[in-house]
Amino acid sequence: MDEESVIQGHLQRAYEQLKASDISSALNSLEKALEIDYEHPEVVFALKCVNWWLERFKALPEGDGAYEKGEYLVSQWKQFQSFVERMGNRYDRCLYGIRQGVFHRALGFFTGLLKEGVEQVDAELLLQLGRCYKALGDYEKAQRLLEEALGQKQEDAEILAELADVYALVNEPRLAKVLFREAFFINPQKIDIRLMESEFILVLYRKVKELGYKSPELEEWIPVYGVLWGIFTIKRELRAIELGKLKQSIFSLENEIRANPEKASLLVPRLINRYFWLIDHYVNAGEDQSRIEETLLKIKILDPIVYDRFVQ
Repeated sequence: MDEESVIQGHLQRAYEQLKASDISSALNSLEKALEIDYEHPEVVFALKCVNWWLERFKALPEGDGAYEKGEYLVSQWKQFQSFVERMGNRYDRCLYGIRQGVFHRALGFFTGLLKEGVEQVDAELLLQLGRCYKALGDYEKAQRLLEEALGQKQEDAEILAELADVYALVNEPRLAKVLFREAFFINPQKIDIRLMESEFILVLYRKVKELGYKSPELEEWIPVYGVLWGIFTIKRELRAIELGKLKQSIFSLENEIRANPEKASLLVPRLINRYFWLIDHYVNAGEDQSRIEETLLKIKILDPIVYDRFVQ
């Protein structure tokens, strides 16, 4: 058997061990592969990832409860995504094995709370359970849990985004786009793209990032370009109370930008997105064209480039 076949055997064994959250055994398997070829790119990549997680598992809070431990692992997964991005290259089967192991372990902490006899499962726990099942590929269970969470907190951007992500993964793009648009309208800053998996939202994120935007402004521009690039095209009717809240939100943002121009980079895209929603309402309700033109003029004053792309 040639050296590459032996190395691949060690790698495969390591990935299976990672799926089972047996990170120490995975490290041992990878070190055996490294002895054969200490420059093998996938082995080096996997070792960096495993060592990163070894440090995090050592730092797992001992005195905290099960929820805090599970939440810690989920938060570290988000940090890990940034770590992988900085490395440049990536090996998906390695990342898949790590994700399975991390979220299985996190799920164990969260489900442990259910076994303790929690009287009512609150939205936060349902969100974390749904997030774990999504990461593990059990989309049906994830959808059920996230829909239950949304029933408790109907205007929660984080829950909406996670549920939208699941809908995209089960090939329900229309529902996914509607819910993502709602989530970004409510609060873009509550949506962590590092936890999203659906391709269209990740592509949108990368394309907006390539324009030079960085967090937190980046998240505010995602729904704006989602409209401009024809991704968030599915509209819905606004209820009277929602229209009132939208107009009040627009009024408040306009005043805040005038009073605090140093915050414009964050507030302008948020206001533009609300103008888009208002224009949609005017169109759907058959309002006078002058109201649409008035809102378009406001967009033009804020950002002529966005205006030109929107009206073309």
